Amino acid sequence: MKIAQGIAQRAVEIRHRLHRIPELGYREFKTAGVIREELDRLSIAYVAGVPEAPTATVAVLGKPSLPCIALRADIDALPISERTGLPYASEHDGVMHACGHDGHSATLLGTAAALKQMEPDLAVCVKLLWQPAEEGGGGARKMVAAGVLDGRLGPVVNAVFGLHGWPGMPVGTVGTKAGPLLAATDNFSARIIGRGCHGAYPQLGADPIVAAAEAVVNLQQVVSREMDPTDAAVVTVGKIHGGTAVNVIPDDATIEGTARTLTPEARQLVQHAIARRIEHVAAANGCTAEFVWHKGYPPVVNDPAMSDYVRSVCRRELGEDRFVPIGRASMGGEDFAYYLEKAPGCFFLLGVAPDRNQPYPSLHSDRYDFTDTAVEVGMAMFLGLIHGWGK
Repeated sequence: MKIAQGIAQRAVEIRHRLHRIPELGYREFKTAGVIREELDRLSIAYVAGVPEAPTATVAVLGKPSLPCIALRADIDALPISERTGLPYASEHDGVMHACGHDGHSATLLGTAAALKQMEPDLAVCVKLLWQPAEEGGGGARKMVAAGVLDGRLGPVVNAVFGLHGWPGMPVGTVGTKAGPLLAATDNFSARIIGRGCHGAYPQLGADPIVAAAEAVVNLQQVVSREMDPTDAAVVTVGKIHGGTAVNVIPDDATIEGTARTLTPEARQLVQHAIARRIEHVAAANGCTAEFVWHKGYPPVVNDPAMSDYVRSVCRRELGEDRFVPIGRASMGGEDFAYYLEKAPGCFFLLGVAPDRNQPYPSLHSDRYDFTDTAVEVGMAMFLGLIHGWGK
């Protein structure tokens, strides 16, 4: 929409400001301050904080009696030291916006500015959600619990939309798919308990390191031998620890990992398979295992009708060739899933790669930066979703 063009530059300036002050989940007080300062400037009323999430900000524009559409942006950063060399690089040591949440937040602020100008003519009510702690903190779950969707905090939401900058797609493009788009993000840990002894006399003990190593290899068969080959899942052991000296067999060893699945059935199957395999491998080596499953985010499952709507808005606002059909789900995760469990909606991907012929730093890279020109594209999508609703 043309109204986005005159506001986008200020949104970019706000993004640079936010990029300088990255903060970790539930500690985004400076970030929330910038967001609320801009809303004050725009004379947009808001709720500052919800239970257990003081840095959340919720604003409503338009008549509450009209159908309500929610737009969400996440605001937290990651514990990564920035190496972009940008003039607006992080000023907080060891923390950076390596996932582009500064871009998401600024895009929603630019959208708010445009909506404020057209508020008297809005055919829907718009609820704007700046959510903390997406990076592992489950901020979306606390927003839902606070009533941002069900009418306890503002009007009942009829549909919810969110976006994420995507380095695998060029600037100016948008992509999504119906059904599962991103995976559930469960983690697990297992302490394998053996019997320590001198490394020269292994027959006197029960070696938990051998058991742990065997368990790591055995877990690779969960997907290849227990999952339906047409389903997707990932089991990755990312940490293993045991021992203090090269000539001592320790009493215990620990492995930790992540499991990614796309359906409730696969999620349950993988959990049980991992637990069973670790416990039985430990027992076969004369050890025992203490297994813990850490339930993470559910999968992001887009409503088919809302996915079709995002596609039609993209083609209308950006051009017929700007929509990128996503053929397969990504095994990354996102807590936007909690909103989609309660309301129909769609999470879509926003291209941020400046050159389609050159690779761009990946999400969570210390060189990643949300591309400025993607801000206006994201605004056009958000505004198009609002403008086209019900037509």
